[in-house]
Amino acid sequence: MMNVLLRKYFILLLLFLLPLSVVSLPEPGRANDIGTAAITATEALIANGGYAVEKNSRFIATHNLHTPYVPASILKIATALAALEILGPEFRFTTNFYLDDQQNLYVQGFGDPFLISEEVAAIVLKLKELGCTKINDIYLDNTAFRITPSADGAGVSDNPYDAQNSALAVNFNTIHIKKEKSGEVLSAEEQTPSLVLMTELSAKLEPGLHRINITREQTDGAAIISRYAGELLRAFQRQENIAGKGTIAQRKTPENLYPFYSHRSSKTLEDIIGPLMRYSNNFIANQLFLTLGAHKYGYPATWEKARQAMAEYLQIRYDVTEKEIRIVEGSGLSRINRASPQVMMQLLDSFKPYAKLLPQKNGRRLKSGTLEGVYSYAGYFMANERLDSFVLLLNQEKNNRDRVLEVLERIYRAN
Repeated sequence: MMNVLLRKYFILLLLFLLPLSVVSLPEPGRANDIGTAAITATEALIANGGYAVEKNSRFIATHNLHTPYVPASILKIATALAALEILGPEFRFTTNFYLDDQQNLYVQGFGDPFLISEEVAAIVLKLKELGCTKINDIYLDNTAFRITPSADGAGVSDNPYDAQNSALAVNFNTIHIKKEKSGEVLSAEEQTPSLVLMTELSAKLEPGLHRINITREQTDGAAIISRYAGELLRAFQRQENIAGKGTIAQRKTPENLYPFYSHRSSKTLEDIIGPLMRYSNNFIANQLFLTLGAHKYGYPATWEKARQAMAEYLQIRYDVTEKEIRIVEGSGLSRINRASPQVMMQLLDSFKPYAKLLPQKNGRRLKSGTLEGVYSYAGYFMANERLDSFVLLLNQEKNNRDRVLEVLERIYRAN
């Protein structure tokens, strides 16, 4: 009797503390007493959306469980999980280096998303240790990806999140520069040498620090990607006092050459997923997405191969179809992507061994997703050492996700 009274008191207190229009809460027959009472409140916070919350492997609150919505960046959980399960947590990307008899260097990329300045410096040092004493022309081979046009939903701004994907890319196809009031342009990173390209790309920028997408609309994306990689390699070549000079250009690697050095990334796939989630990096997500397609159907990687590989994975692993989840690119940028709360909960349950790779905030493991008119959360409430999945998908003008999530967590904690 006392427990019943306490529950009723909590229900009244919950409804008193919340505004008159509160979140749409559990459907009848699916919730505990608290949820059943709360459903009597108005549904003004959710104009169009759905959610699900579980505790001890059972749903305690759901709304529009099987309705697909635009998920935005919480879709990265699906991409990361597919990569971890198909490629394996210890998978490492490979980049091949070839030298011809004229001491020209060919660099063949296969999608490594973490070919950053520190990695390139280590590569050039390794080339030197292996006996490379001269590098003349530098040829960049991006043919392992055939991905025109860019990812659906990607823009053409200077912003890093709009950087194009490519088989060979350095520093996420972004560049970090410092422009002095005098007009002088320098690298804004200690680990990255100053390059001629930096001065050209900063011509219209105001003095200050800038991180920009090098593949923006006013540049030839493929050519600028190769030039950036080539200039960075040349700069480290000079630092290591390796002789030689020549042009930097795009060119496919001749079939009769054998790798002088095959570089395996210093980062495992699991190492990559943490930064992907922490910074919600669209470039990394789609490098993984495209690699899944190439792994399944062979190079060159294409968007269509990636979509087919992901759809097959979801159908076989989770017995779901495009009625509940559709993925056309792996970052969540596209408004054609769809996911239902039900499917996201299945993915979250499988992602639990990797939950530590999600950002932690306010006692939750949480991934957010945001586009104009799209506001989503997916992750885990934590009770002692147990993880309980939740997802919230709002496709509406007003962003009420924090208020909705707060109510859902109150229900979760009260159960």
